[in-house]
Amino acid sequence: MRKSRFLLTVLGLILLASSHAQSKNEPYPLEYFALRDIISQVNVSPDGKRLAMMKIATKEGDPVLEIYETNDLSKEPFRVNADPMEIINYSWIGNKDVLLSLRQKVRDKIEGFNQGVYEGKLAKLDLQKQKIKEFREVNARIVNLLPFDPNKVILSFNADSGSNLKAPTQLRPLQYYELDLKSGRKKLLINGKLSMGRIIFDGHGNPRIGLGFDQNSGESVFYYRGLKEDKWHEIQRLSIDSFENFQIVGIDQAEADTLFVIAHNGKDKQGLWTFDARKKQFGELIYARNDVDVTGVLGHSDEWNKPDSKAAVVYATDKYHFEYFDADEAKLYAQLEKSIPYSHQIQIASRSKNNEAIVAFNSGPQDPGTYYLLQDGKLKEIGSRQPSFEHDQLAEVKYIKYKARDGKTIPAYITMPKGDAPFPTIVMPHGGPFVQEVVGYDKWAQLLASRGYLVLQPQYRGSKGYGLEFYKSAFIKGGQGGKAMQDDKDDGVKYLIEEGLSDKDRVAMFGWSYGGYAALIAASRTPQLYQCVVAGAAVTDNMLQVNFYRDRMRGASKIEQENMWVDSLSPIKEVDKVNVPVLLIHGSVDQRVPPRHAEDYLKVIEKAGKPYKYVELDGADHFYSTLFYRHQIKFFEAMIDYLKNDCGPDGL
Repeated sequence: MRKSRFLLTVLGLILLASSHAQSKNEPYPLEYFALRDIISQVNVSPDGKRLAMMKIATKEGDPVLEIYETNDLSKEPFRVNADPMEIINYSWIGNKDVLLSLRQKVRDKIEGFNQGVYEGKLAKLDLQKQKIKEFREVNARIVNLLPFDPNKVILSFNADSGSNLKAPTQLRPLQYYELDLKSGRKKLLINGKLSMGRIIFDGHGNPRIGLGFDQNSGESVFYYRGLKEDKWHEIQRLSIDSFENFQIVGIDQAEADTLFVIAHNGKDKQGLWTFDARKKQFGELIYARNDVDVTGVLGHSDEWNKPDSKAAVVYATDKYHFEYFDADEAKLYAQLEKSIPYSHQIQIASRSKNNEAIVAFNSGPQDPGTYYLLQDGKLKEIGSRQPSFEHDQLAEVKYIKYKARDGKTIPAYITMPKGDAPFPTIVMPHGGPFVQEVVGYDKWAQLLASRGYLVLQPQYRGSKGYGLEFYKSAFIKGGQGGKAMQDDKDDGVKYLIEEGLSDKDRVAMFGWSYGGYAALIAASRTPQLYQCVVAGAAVTDNMLQVNFYRDRMRGASKIEQENMWVDSLSPIKEVDKVNVPVLLIHGSVDQRVPPRHAEDYLKVIEKAGKPYKYVELDGADHFYSTLFYRHQIKFFEAMIDYLKNDCGPDGL
C-alpha cells in the first residue's frame, strides 16, 4: 500500500447542492440519485465544543473530514483528506484527537472470493498540532474505543492458522491488541484460538464474554468472566447444527453476573432473555412477540459515560420499534420525534460527556437522512445527506401483508409513486437471501418511484426477522430458489393487480445479488408475469457460487447454503426458457459474486439467441460503498432507458 499524502486545508469547497427548481410533474435528474451522501457521520467531540462530519463536495470526490465549532457552525471549518487514500470512517478519541479509518485500492483485480481490491489502515489526527500519525497496521478492525482511556483503543486481526478452517467462518479466532495512540506501539491482549477466539470487552477494556468452537463435539461454546477475575467460565453450548440463536448482547449493570441474551430457547420467535452466568441457565423472558423476532437491543446514547448500558429492546415491522428500559432515554427520543419533521427513524448519533450537545439523525421514506444539533434547549438543522431532495417530493412507503399460494403470509413494502393507479410496477427483492430488510429511505425504490413505478419489496420466505419456521421454509426441505421463494414474489404482483394498484401488462423485476438471481429466474418463468428483468451482480451459476465457500461452512450454515444453492434452480441452466428481455449489470471487481458469473452467463444467453444487454461497472465491487458516482450514473441511466425502451413490446 502506498503511503497516504494527507492534505490539511482551509480552502473553500463548492458543495454539490442543487438549485434545481422541482416541478411536481418533473422527476429529479438521475444524477441526484447517483451522488454519494453529501454529508454523513456527524458527531460532536466529548466536550461538545466541536462537531465533525464527512463531506463529499464534488461528484467524483472522496470524503473530506470537516470540523466545526458547535457554537458557530457558520465559521469556516478545518478540513482534512487522505489522498491517495479515502477516509471511510472516523471516531472522536478525545477533545482534540480523531481516529481515522482509511482505505485504498491496491489491486486492479480481485484475488478470489471475498478478496477485494481495497486495503485499510488507521491514522490519528491531532487537531491541536494539525498533524497526522499513520499507523503501520493493515486491515485492523477497531473493536473498542475505550471511552475512559482516550490514548488507547483495542484492535483485532485475523489469527491465521490452517486449523481455523475447521471452524465456521463466524467462529474463526481473532488476535486482540491494545494500540497506544501516542507511541503507535501495540500490545497483545489475547491471542485467540479455536477453543475461544472471539472476545467482547466492556467499556473499560475488560474481557467479559468469549466465544469459541469445540472441534470434537461440533458446538459453539460461550464463556463468561466476572470483574476482577482471570478465569473464564463456560456457560453455554450450542450445536452448530442448530438453527436457534444464542447471542449475548449485554451485561446487566444492576445485577451481578446476569447477562442479556437474544435467543429462541425452544421458541419460533427469538426474544430477549436474562441469563444467569453462574447458574448457567435462562432466567426471565424480558420481551418477545408473536409476529416478529426481537432483533437487538439499543445501547444508551450516552456512550462516553454509559458504554455498557442498554436503553431498549428492538423489533422491526414497518420500521424499527423500541420498548425502552430507560425512562429518560424514552423521553428524549419522544421529544425528538415530535420536533423533527417527517420523523421516521430517529437515532442519537452522538452526545457530549456533559450531555449539553446532542446530534440526532432522522431517516425515512421521505427523508434521505437529516442531522440536527440539540444544544441549549434548541434544535438546529445541520444538513441533509441528500439536500437536493424535498421531503414532500419523495414517495411514501406502505407496509402490507398478502397471502402466498400455499397460504403463507408474506410481509412487504410498497413505494407509492405520485399519480393514479394502476401503476407500472417493479418487483425489487432484497439480496441475501437470508437477511432482514427494514425499509426506510431506499434510494433505488425512490428513483424508480420518481419515474412513475410502484415498487414492491417482498419479504419472501427465507427472510430473517419472522421466526425460525419462516426462515427455514426456504431451504430445510430443499432449496426454494426459483420455486416457492419465487412464487412469493409473483404472488405479491398478483395481489397488487387484484387490489387495482398494478397494471398487469407493465411489470418488471429488478434486483441485486440474490435479487439479481431472482430476476434471472423470473425471466424464464411460465406463465410469465414480467415484461423484462434487470439483474445486478447476479448469481447466475448456483454451483459456482456455493463452491467458492463450501469448505468454509459447517453445521446449520452449511445446510442453509448447500440446500439453497444445490437444490434451487440455477439461472445458467434456465437460459433456454428465457422469454423476456434481460439487462445484466455487474461490477468488474465484484468479490462476493465474482465477474465470472456474468461472463459465463453472457456466453450462454448469446448462444441461445435471447434478447439481452450487458453493462459492466468498471472498478465496482459488490457492495454499495464501492459504487461511486460514475458507477451509479451509468447503472441508473442504463436501467431507466432499458425499462422505458426495451422492456416488453412498448416499454414499461
